[in-house]
Amino acid sequence: MLVDSHCHLDFPDFTAEREAVIARARSAGVGTMLTISTRLDELAGVQAIAEAQDGIWCSVGVHPHEAKDHAALGWQELVALAAHPKVVGIGETGLDFHYDLSPRDIQEQVFRAHIEASCATGLPLIVHAREADREIARILEEERPPPGVMHCFSSGRALAEAALALGFYISISGIVTFRNAEELRAIVRDVPLDRLLVETDAPYLAPVPYRGKRNEPAFVAATAAAVAALKGLEPQALAAATSANFFRLFSKATPSARCE
Repeated sequence: MLVDSHCHLDFPDFTAEREAVIARARSAGVGTMLTISTRLDELAGVQAIAEAQDGIWCSVGVHPHEAKDHAALGWQELVALAAHPKVVGIGETGLDFHYDLSPRDIQEQVFRAHIEASCATGLPLIVHAREADREIARILEEERPPPGVMHCFSSGRALAEAALALGFYISISGIVTFRNAEELRAIVRDVPLDRLLVETDAPYLAPVPYRGKRNEPAFVAATAAAVAALKGLEPQALAAATSANFFRLFSKATPSARCE
């Protein structure tokens, strides 16, 4: 069974057929999904999806795009929200200097609040990094949070190595199947198998052969197959390894009956 370690099942893209999307994921062998929080005022909807389904877990956090609306966020609030039984991670959080939809100083302030919450709870940090590799590495090395995950990894080798040195995992999305992603494929070949996760980031970044379509958790199988080929593994072996990695990192989550 596969794990989609990062998706957004609460997004409007899925509202009309969320149950069908989840059913297709199950049929494709995806037994576990982690649906991700991006705004605290939408957290209740994220939690409701996780509460309603065996094998679906959630996080609590604020995407860097939304940091401007959460400038007063304190780590204590995140800790309190993380007590929910289905919340298994802190984030997604981090820095995005590509779009700069929130001021960079506010992004960093909110990122550090998430790191404090991760330290306080022991829950893994889910990090978004875009065009901010040096800053992300610097902050993580300063703060030294518990092991977490670099989600939808598309950064350079230096950030991968810095994250691995801090005990982080590297999560690979459909980007690895894109024609222009040779640098990422080279990094994936070198990441230790016991530090790899796979994800969709659905509804974004559908892998080949679905590129151009709305992404959904079922499509993580295509990404996993591509990663397996890069690692010289059978798809079943890659699925087993990445699933074990997920439950080791997100230890508050437990495999559903269909994963065992």
